[in-house]
Amino acid sequence: MRKYEIMLILPAEADDAVVAKATDRIAQVIKESGGEILATSQWGRRRFAYEIDRQSEGFYVIADFTADPEIIRELDRVLSLADEVIRFKIVVREPQGAVSPPAAAETAEPAESVMAEPEEAGTETTPANAPA
Repeated sequence: MRKYEIMLILPAEADDAVVAKATDRIAQVIKESGGEILATSQWGRRRFAYEIDRQSEGFYVIADFTADPEIIRELDRVLSLADEVIRFKIVVREPQGAVSPPAAAETAEPAESVMAEPEEAGTETTPANAPA
């Protein structure tokens, strides 16, 4: 089982019934797969950085849960069909103290530096596009 976090954006005028309906829908899908919801928090009404569907505010709900990775596709399908959900995002929560894999640039061997030959003293060069 992995730990996940899901963020839902509901309409700004969402009341407790709409929030409960959305969280119940998530809980049902997760529990069917053997997962469990660890915590749910309501951030409340927040202003968007840009308009979404002609709306400038939304009601944010965050839920932490554990589930098998296979259930994420089903959860994605269910939330895409939910009329009360404007947007949602599911992310994997890394365990505390976990080291992320090194970037590809760090693991690759450094490229050899190509140094130009020193120019001979007394010779002058001009760029090809410089005026004569």
